[in-house]
Amino acid sequence: MADIIQLLPDSVANQIAAGEVIQRPASVVKELVENAIDAGATQIKVNIKDAGRTLIQIIDNGCGMSDTDARMAFERHATSKIRTASDIFAISTMGFRGEALASVAAIAEVELRTKEHDQELGTFIHISGSSIITQEPVRCDNGTNFQIKNLFFNVPARRKFLKSNPAELKHIINEIQRIALANPEISISLHHNGSAIYELSGTNKRVRIVSMFGKNINQNLIPLDTDTSVVKITGFIGQPKHAKRTFGEQFFFVNKRYMKHPFFNKAVMQSFEKILPPDSFPSYFIYFDLDPADIDVNIHPTKTEIKFENESAIWQILQASIREALGKFNIVPSIDFDQAGSLDIPMPLHHFGDVKAPEIKVDPTYNPFETSSSSKSYSGSGGNSSSRPIERPGLTNWQSLYKGLEPNFDEKPEKQEDEPVQFRMEEQQTTKNSVQFKNKYILTPVKSGLMVIDQKRAHERILYERLMLVLENNEVASQQQLFPETFELNASDATLLTSILPELHALGFDIRDFGKNSFIINGTPGVLNTSSPIEVIESLLEEYKNSPANLQEKARETVAISLAQASAIPYGQTLKPGEINELIDNLFACQTPNFSPKGKKILSIMPLDDFEKLLK
Repeated sequence: MADIIQLLPDSVANQIAAGEVIQRPASVVKELVENAIDAGATQIKVNIKDAGRTLIQIIDNGCGMSDTDARMAFERHATSKIRTASDIFAISTMGFRGEALASVAAIAEVELRTKEHDQELGTFIHISGSSIITQEPVRCDNGTNFQIKNLFFNVPARRKFLKSNPAELKHIINEIQRIALANPEISISLHHNGSAIYELSGTNKRVRIVSMFGKNINQNLIPLDTDTSVVKITGFIGQPKHAKRTFGEQFFFVNKRYMKHPFFNKAVMQSFEKILPPDSFPSYFIYFDLDPADIDVNIHPTKTEIKFENESAIWQILQASIREALGKFNIVPSIDFDQAGSLDIPMPLHHFGDVKAPEIKVDPTYNPFETSSSSKSYSGSGGNSSSRPIERPGLTNWQSLYKGLEPNFDEKPEKQEDEPVQFRMEEQQTTKNSVQFKNKYILTPVKSGLMVIDQKRAHERILYERLMLVLENNEVASQQQLFPETFELNASDATLLTSILPELHALGFDIRDFGKNSFIINGTPGVLNTSSPIEVIESLLEEYKNSPANLQEKARETVAISLAQASAIPYGQTLKPGEINELIDNLFACQTPNFSPKGKKILSIMPLDDFEKLLK
């Protein structure tokens, strides 16, 4: 039998490796910008066309590369960051595997212009699909200029599965956010199709956060500053009253590297326990600084998951730091131990000898129901009293106003025939067949047993069918706001909202782009009954981001589903009897009353036989 195992060609091996490292255009942006940071750049410019499909350009003023280094950089496992295996366990740079450039060159056309600061000429390299087309000297600026064109041109299957331009642009914006927040001292700009999304100058952490998420967040930030022998924690958390219903302002950084850490996120959420509005997320921008030898950043290809040696200890320190910050700003009760000396602490009793309980003097003859002529005045000493009329200067014969109105406490009130003394439970049940249970379910008796209805899912179904009817009939009914509301989003959410504005206009929303990621709401759909359209928009964006549907396919239906979920009656809301009956009537008027717009069960019937079995 002939040998069947053989080495893969470098071009094929690089394409396979690219599948792990380069998942989408945002992956290219991340790898190249991190390389620019490692090169000591203080200014980084990112230019994108068609969400990275056509062009990704990264320009930096870093140290640049020689002609030999420029050529070696595209080889697999070629890196300047590590020399020995022990270096892997003390990583202080961003990119260190030496796979990024080789992976990018395998699935795109790459043009590189780079020059060291002390050289007159730089180097130009053109690579297409891992094949070097040309390499020659060139006159260019100091630093490095990468142009990545026609991403996945030779891997059509990967290109086919890219999402729409707004979705891919959102991922790019997210990567720039993470890098810019981790490195506030570096100037970073992002342009898409010639339009500026970010123009960030070098500054401190707080100013960088405000410049990226809007000036309104500035008054919302509570600083963190805890320094221990295990870890140093700095950064900011948001006030609970400003928590949003969208998830997007939650960031962890360790040694200037963004990371995802569900365990630490749980510590943050527990610190905010019982002080957060329901279904909301607090903002946090938390920076960990510790010895690189105490973490392992080499457990995931994208290096966003990091393992900590002292994870449990850091969890406790993080939670204590957040609670201390909340206490200092009077968000939660706390004890200020620095001012303990000013507390009024009583001295031990033996310093004062015998301590006697205070005497309380009582007038046993006092009757509050006596008329003014026979009322007694308590002298307050010895319990003696003397009868004397109450004198009020300037007021005479005022007692006659109340003649005949004195209450008679000996008589019992007559029972009214037409007014029940007590509304008994039996009468309530016969009057109202449907009741609310746990402010979440509606219980209503039917012939075969007991019907249980999920109130939120039921309302979702009602709103969804109304919205779809509006779309099908093109009957846009917009209710204008008496006072238009302005709100600001981060760049990622603003891009998403801009992409779905046509669908929102078709549903009856009157939302206008106000510039700089700000929007103004002039009107809302007439089918919605909400006093807070901004919360509806935030919930809509969160539902829309989590929707599995393609943003380009069935966009209006997806928006209708998300809007119905965002606007439905929340769990925990008490309903009046009339509202319960109206909800049930509207539900059974729907075409599909049994299932929510996302296919979840709305109602279930518990047979009468099951009740009888419970009591046997």
